[in-house]
Amino acid sequence: MAGDRAIQRLLERSWPADLPGEQAATLLALGRKVLLADATGLGRGQFPTAFPEAVDGAGAVAPAFTRIRIQAAVARQDTRAGQAVVHLVWAGADRGGTYTDGRLTDIPFHHARGDGTWTPQPPTTTS
Repeated sequence: MAGDRAIQRLLERSWPADLPGEQAATLLALGRKVLLADATGLGRGQFPTAFPEAVDGAGAVAPAFTRIRIQAAVARQDTRAGQAVVHLVWAGADRGGTYTDGRLTDIPFHHARGDGTWTPQPPTTTS
């Protein structure tokens, strides 16, 4: 959608790229999956570091959102070594059926020194 492209361009201008392309692509793909698991409640068990409750058996969560569309996303370095964050702008319908766009979620990632595997941490949704 045209509005989504404008949001993507604004994100990229506001937050200049600072990760190698392949690394950013990996983080973006993972970030999208974590967001979907968070918003729908499905697949949380795949990300035990982001959703520790999914490991202890209490991970069954009623879907909070449907019709999810990711409008824009960027992956950038965090201020701490071995840290990155995926910033997502997305739209979805809540349980009452109200469809809202412009929702914001940040998903922090961590990797140990010398390890290229990124581990998602609990997401932070601000809207």
